[in-house]
Amino acid sequence: MSFKGRTLIMSGGSRGIGLAIAKKIAADGANIVICAKTAEPHPKLAGTIYTAAAEIEAVGGQCLPIVCDIREEDMVKSAVAQTVERFGGLDILVNNASAISLTPTVSTPMKRYDLMNGVNARGTFMMSQACQPHLRHGTNPHILNIAPPLIMEPRWFRNHVAYTMAKYGMSLCTLGMAEEFRRDNIAVNSLWPMTSIDTAAVRNVLGGDSMAKMSRVPDIMADSAYEVLSRPSTEATGNFYIDEFVLAETGMTDFSRYNQPGYDGPLAADFFVSSEMVARSASTVMEHPGYKA
Repeated sequence: MSFKGRTLIMSGGSRGIGLAIAKKIAADGANIVICAKTAEPHPKLAGTIYTAAAEIEAVGGQCLPIVCDIREEDMVKSAVAQTVERFGGLDILVNNASAISLTPTVSTPMKRYDLMNGVNARGTFMMSQACQPHLRHGTNPHILNIAPPLIMEPRWFRNHVAYTMAKYGMSLCTLGMAEEFRRDNIAVNSLWPMTSIDTAAVRNVLGGDSMAKMSRVPDIMADSAYEVLSRPSTEATGNFYIDEFVLAETGMTDFSRYNQPGYDGPLAADFFVSSEMVARSASTVMEHPGYKA
């Protein structure tokens, strides 16, 4: 299925996984709306909504960049209204924006707790709520949350309960809305990486260059998102997809194209990936020693 002429709105997307997905869909000739806060260059974060728009248009799509804090209801409603006014409708929502702080309970300021839950769980809920009336009239409408499978193992909570609550809030949106929106033929799914992905969060929060080399490039998430969003919305809904497994279903067996250039060592499993998933992986994926059960 081509995405030519279809419209995708994304929270975040100035860089990393979101931008990679946007460019992959845009290459078909799609309309992309980037809703993110980064309007000015940041010393530690590459890209703005305007540089993202330029990259999206360079591969063949149209892009509407909108400065939007998805914690603010008026800004979200305005962004959706601008999208429909500009492109005449809406077909896909990607809830990509996320905030992270890997801190234990006593070391998590409530301001940081509110940020994570406001962006991750509340932002996903509010973007979905605002887009649903338009998606129900879209072509093969999908909501895709960049959120993990709901694995209720204590190890995923013990070191950073606030962050896990916030990310699992996104996943709970998938679980509930897939059933709620089924009658409108809107698919709602989650997509999560098998391995760590080389993003600003990995470099700035999780270990810098040493962690980045054990991470895949964002293209694997873009290619798997393209596959998921191509599936019939009436059939493929309520799933917690893992990027590598999505691509394996298409017949792919060699994932080395997504490794860092020149790196052929073991890859680091992402958070919220089970031991069983690691064992099923076609690549050499190592569980983080701090998160073993």
